[in-house]
Amino acid sequence: MAFSLRGDDACQATLPTPIPNPYWVAFSPSSAKLVGIDLDANNLPADKTWLEVLSGNQLHTACHQFPNPISTAYSGHQFGVWAGQLGDGRAILLGDIAGQELQLKGAGKTRFSRMGDGRAVLRSSIREFLCSEAMHALGIPTTRALSIVGSDLPIRRETMETAAVCARLAPSFIRVGHFEHYASLQSHARLKELADSLMEIHYPESLQADEPYLDLFKRICKRNAKLVAQWQSVGFCHGVLNSDNISVLGLTIDYGPFGFLDQFQIDHICNHSDQSGRYAYHRQPQIMHWNMACLASSMIPLLELRHSEKEAQDLLRLALEEFPITYAQTWQSLFRKKLGFSAEKDGDVALIERLIQAMHDSKVDFTSFFRNLGKLNSKLPISTFSSRDDFIDREAIDIWLTDYVARLQNESSIDSERQLAMNQANPKYILRNHLAQFAIEQAQKKDFSEVSKLLEILSRPFDEQSEYDAYSLAPPPNLNAVEVSCSS
Repeated sequence: MAFSLRGDDACQATLPTPIPNPYWVAFSPSSAKLVGIDLDANNLPADKTWLEVLSGNQLHTACHQFPNPISTAYSGHQFGVWAGQLGDGRAILLGDIAGQELQLKGAGKTRFSRMGDGRAVLRSSIREFLCSEAMHALGIPTTRALSIVGSDLPIRRETMETAAVCARLAPSFIRVGHFEHYASLQSHARLKELADSLMEIHYPESLQADEPYLDLFKRICKRNAKLVAQWQSVGFCHGVLNSDNISVLGLTIDYGPFGFLDQFQIDHICNHSDQSGRYAYHRQPQIMHWNMACLASSMIPLLELRHSEKEAQDLLRLALEEFPITYAQTWQSLFRKKLGFSAEKDGDVALIERLIQAMHDSKVDFTSFFRNLGKLNSKLPISTFSSRDDFIDREAIDIWLTDYVARLQNESSIDSERQLAMNQANPKYILRNHLAQFAIEQAQKKDFSEVSKLLEILSRPFDEQSEYDAYSLAPPPNLNAVEVSCSS
């Protein structure tokens, strides 16, 4: 995909900056399999040169360069304000391997680093690595993480830390911000080339449509509407949904101040830099819709190849109205599955919304409650369901549980079958902030075993894995308020 970005100032040949004495911190066998890297008995690459390649110290013939590693410019809106030109400030695209683009994050300065040093630290790299692979295992579209390579090279953030390079994979790293960049420059020829390449490689169905560019826009919208509904269903907060952080393939990308909900608060803010709550949990669908409007604005010149400006605007505006419909349909379907419903019934949405309100009022642990709900025995009195003790208003949750059991009986639900289905919709294990933080603290002592253990657990989030029960529990009260920032 990066071929379409070559040939102007928006795409710069960029060689990684070597780091001294690299060492493995983490490696994903699942991602290695995706790109055909053979592993040794320790689940590390059998070809030892990969350590140097994934640290940015040398190139590899397995990567098809473009013809050289590159970094790209993009533009976008940050916290709702036009920020102008941005770009790959610490990301360098090495090339294509087995249909995936291989990108190093933290491999040194690029032309687009602005005031940054182009480096990443161990802390942020571990968080991105673990969450990328955790989201994949949850069935949520995401960029993948291949490895973390560490170095004792000192890096200053809030304190002095050590450097790390995270290797990540995606079919394409093209963002809404790339479209905004060419549109803002009124570089319509490059904008068209970008859209045409995207359709040729990733959206071939759009090429057959009567209105190819309109169809492309609709498909990008649909993917991102479904994506944000999936986030909501597992309690995932991205933290920085700027338009330049939105993938045109509908992938979760740019793991920074993210967080999974522990104590459920519908207005939870995971990024302590987000003072206004723009990217709070309950606003993610609205903000993703807003970002799709940014994309629509950027694509107006493409539709003007066949239509007047007003006609182009009207067509895109109508297409944009499909976003909330797709989101609502997906959200309702996912939450029906979380509740174990096998069919749609009138009143389901109201029942779901009542539960969400009750969980918010009592700050109930999001993941644990839905997982435990599958264990409810519909033949026994409501008072025997242990999770009702998590609610402050016991009378309200008892009424809800009574209505829930009646709803199950309405479709002749069988408890054993329902639990199996619910266990495939409600993960037992998520990447909780306190677990990630402990793994980071151990890694900073050169003990990477906790990172490996979390990767193993999170690769099977729906399985019982009873030996790891402690990793499924809500954080203790003193760790409930873990906050992260954009530097995370």
